[in-house]
Amino acid sequence: MKFCPKCGSLMILKKEGDKTYYVCPRCGYKEEANTSGKLTETIKNKEERAFGIVEQKVEMLPKVKGVICPRCGNDEAYYWTVQTRAGDEAETRFYKCTKCGFVWREYD
Repeated sequence: MKFCPKCGSLMILKKEGDKTYYVCPRCGYKEEANTSGKLTETIKNKEERAFGIVEQKVEMLPKVKGVICPRCGNDEAYYWTVQTRAGDEAETRFYKCTKCGFVWREYD
């Protein structure tokens, strides 16, 4: 992990040809990385990264009754909340059907 010396943002690794660089996504600062070890980056799902959803086992999430699944009509779902908009706005609630696994969101 490396922070940009110009703006303080977290730098990301980019490979160009046979060289690897640290690149700042905010200001564009670039410097060659010391590649004495193996470097890998894994992103499972872009939506997870965009919303900052913490990967959890479904069994650990709380359940709620009375929420109807739009896909199968089941009335029980797991739920979690994420602050996807500005801090002065309500959180977004996500639901996952306990029967079919369909995931949907609800805004206030």
